[in-house]
Amino acid sequence: MGDASGIEIPELGRARAGTARLRGLRCVHTHLKPSHLSQEDLTDMALLRLDAMAAIETREDGETGQVHVAHLLPIPSKEEDKGEKSTEAGTNGKKQPPWEELHFPNLAQLQLDLDISALTSSLEEEFARIQRSSTRFEKGERALIVLVDTGRQFERSVDSELEELEALAEGAGLIPCGQVVQRRKAPDHRFVIGRGRLADVLMHSMQTGAEALVFAQELTPAQVRSLAEFTDLKILDRTQVILDIFAQRARSRVGKLQVELAQLRYMIPRLSAKHTAMSRLTGGIGGRGPGETKLEIHTRRARDRVIHLERELKTLQRKRSQGRHLRQKRGVPILSLVGYTNAGKSTLLNALTQSEVLAADQLFATLDTSSRRLRLPRDQEVLITDTVGFIRGLPKELVGAFKSTLEELGDADMLLHVIDSSDPHCDEKVAAVEQLLEEIDLGSKPVLRVFNKIDLADDIQAANLIRRYDGVGVSGIDSETLLPFIEKAADHLIQIRGLEEKTEIEHAAI
Repeated sequence: MGDASGIEIPELGRARAGTARLRGLRCVHTHLKPSHLSQEDLTDMALLRLDAMAAIETREDGETGQVHVAHLLPIPSKEEDKGEKSTEAGTNGKKQPPWEELHFPNLAQLQLDLDISALTSSLEEEFARIQRSSTRFEKGERALIVLVDTGRQFERSVDSELEELEALAEGAGLIPCGQVVQRRKAPDHRFVIGRGRLADVLMHSMQTGAEALVFAQELTPAQVRSLAEFTDLKILDRTQVILDIFAQRARSRVGKLQVELAQLRYMIPRLSAKHTAMSRLTGGIGGRGPGETKLEIHTRRARDRVIHLERELKTLQRKRSQGRHLRQKRGVPILSLVGYTNAGKSTLLNALTQSEVLAADQLFATLDTSSRRLRLPRDQEVLITDTVGFIRGLPKELVGAFKSTLEELGDADMLLHVIDSSDPHCDEKVAAVEQLLEEIDLGSKPVLRVFNKIDLADDIQAANLIRRYDGVGVSGIDSETLLPFIEKAADHLIQIRGLEEKTEIEHAAI
C-alpha cells in the first residue's frame, strides 16, 4: 500500500533466492495522471529482481486508461558476451537498458496479450541458459570486480588495480566473472557506484551467475548496509578478501593469532545496527527495557577477544625478542627479504640456502617468518629471513596485527628489496613498498634492490631497471645468476659494518 507520493516496499528477505531466479513478486500501482513508468520504478525492479513492474493510468471519468508493464531482459550486451570490462556511466548512456517496457491501451487488452506467468518462466530459463554459457565451470563462488575511478589514477593504475584485485579474489577462492569500472568524481556515499549503475551491475550478475560483488575500495559500514538492503549478493571489499587469504594461509600460532586479531578489528565497527527483534533480557529480575541486545553481547565478546589476543601476542613477542637478542649477541648479520607479494622472495630464499620453504605463484603464499643461514664470500656467515609480502594499500588492521612481525625488520642489518622485473607495473610496486617501509619507520634502513625473474623480463627493460635503481638482477630458478648478487650483498654488508664501527668509535671518542 502507498499514497500519492510513493510506495514503501517492505523487507523482502531472501525469497526465491538464486542467481537465475526472479523474486516471484510483481509490483502494480496506479498513476493518477497519465505517465509512463518512472526511472525509479525501473531501477527498483532491477534492484529487487521483481517479475514485473506495472502502472495503471486512471482517466478523469474514473475508468482505467493505458497500462505500462516492464520486465527484466536476460539478453547480455556485446561487451558482456566478450567478457570485457564495462565502463559506462550508468543507465542514462547510449547502452540499452536491462529491461523492456510494454504498453497496452487498457486492462482488457493486457489480459489478452500478456501471460505474465509464462513470460516469467521463460525469462528465468533464459537467465539460466546465459549463465551456463557465459561462465566457467570451476567450483566456487563467482564474483564481479567493481572499481570506482575518480580520475586521480592513470589508466595504467586502474588496470593494475583490477588485475591485482582479480588475483586476490582468485586467491580467496572466488571466480572472477567480470569487471565493472564506474567513473565518478567521488564514490557514492550510499551505493559506492550510484543507484542507477548498481541496477546495471545486478543485472550483469544475473547474466553471469555472480554471487558476490568485490569492491576495490574499502567500504564503510553504512555502505555495506545500504548495498545489503538492495541485493542478495554477498558484498565484499578488498580488505575482506585480503583478510580471508591470510586466514587460509596462516600456519604458525603467531600468524593465526595475528589474522584473527585483524579480522576482529575490521568486524567490530561493521556489526549491523541495533534492532529490537534481536533483544533479550540479560539483567534478571528488576531489569528495565529490552535489556542487552545480541548485537551488544557480540560486540562486547569481540572486544574481550581482542584484548585476550593482544595479551597473548605480547607474550609470544617477548619470547621471539629473546631469540633475536641472542642472535644479536652472537654478532651474526641479518638480511631480511622484503618486497611486493608474489615477487619471488621465498623462491630466492630456497635457491640461496637450499631450503624448502613454501613457494607458489600466488599472492601471500608466505605469511610466517622463515630464517636460514647463508655463507657469503670471505667466509662471512649471515642470517637471511623471509617475511610477509607487501601490497599497495595494505589494510591498517593487518599492519597493526602484524606489527610484531614487521618489527623484526628493524633488527636487520640490511633489507633485500626483491622486485619482479617482469611485471609491467614494476615502478608502481617499488614505490608502494618504499612508502610502506617509510610508514613503519624503516625508510632509513640500508637497502639492496634485487630484480628477480630476469629470465621472464625483456633484456633491455631489465637492464634499464637495474641501472636506474642501482640494483642487481637474479633469477630464483637459475643458480648461475646468484653469484653476482651474493658478492654485491657481501660488499654492501662490509660497507655497512664499516660505517657502524666508525660511528661507534666516534661516539666513544665524544
